[in-house]
Amino acid sequence: MRIWKEGTLRISIKDKREIAIMREGGKILGLILSELQKMIVPGTTTKALDERAAQLMQKYGVEASFKGYRGYPAAICASINEEVVHGIPGTRKIIGGDIVTIDCGVFCKGFHTDSAITGGAGAISPEKSRLIATAEKALAKAIESVKPGIRIRAVSEIIQNTVEKNGYSVIRDLVGHGIGREIHEDPQIPNFRDKDPGPILQPGMTLAIEPIIAMGNYEVKILRDGWTFVTKDGSPSAQVEHTVAVTEKGVEILTKRSD
Repeated sequence: MRIWKEGTLRISIKDKREIAIMREGGKILGLILSELQKMIVPGTTTKALDERAAQLMQKYGVEASFKGYRGYPAAICASINEEVVHGIPGTRKIIGGDIVTIDCGVFCKGFHTDSAITGGAGAISPEKSRLIATAEKALAKAIESVKPGIRIRAVSEIIQNTVEKNGYSVIRDLVGHGIGREIHEDPQIPNFRDKDPGPILQPGMTLAIEPIIAMGNYEVKILRDGWTFVTKDGSPSAQVEHTVAVTEKGVEILTKRSD
């Protein structure tokens, strides 16, 4: 691994061996999220999701990236409806019509990968289905754009344009990030056009790209637990995320799921 310096940023460039380790961790993370997605059904508690995640991590020989990070108490984040990110698992039961975001990171052989899904419990409204589909489309189009030589802002613009074209808003207070030996590394990856164009992408950079969008206004607040972000207007939110590697020819999704 070497460090690419641009301005005040120090971005880690992974070699083929390190990318292979992240690919291994990403595959495991994809398997875990595929299993957890099946549990997004009425009656499941968010604590049950967390417990199953911990079991699967033990089974596959990886550790939870989130647990203990700045005091976070759980293996996953589980956020329902108006909860945007960082929902702490507990006794709350999922009910029919809810949409649930599961954000999960794993630590495998010295490297982190990070990914998130949003799914519906039972029959959800067409509006919520469209919200999730828009987040997924924004993520897919953003990843497709990744290649050496472009700046981060080009990726950010694609996310913002896709989301706003469909009538939704992009959360401004939360962004994607670099990832590797640390769960959060340089550079930041906004989901909107920032004044800072961001660094030029180079082969070997690994990024966690995560559109975070809301059906209503983009303003958020943090609950008393100090972690859970919710939309100020109570509108539903969705987050989807993949860890990717910039390659010589383009991009590779490291957290691809079998589903």
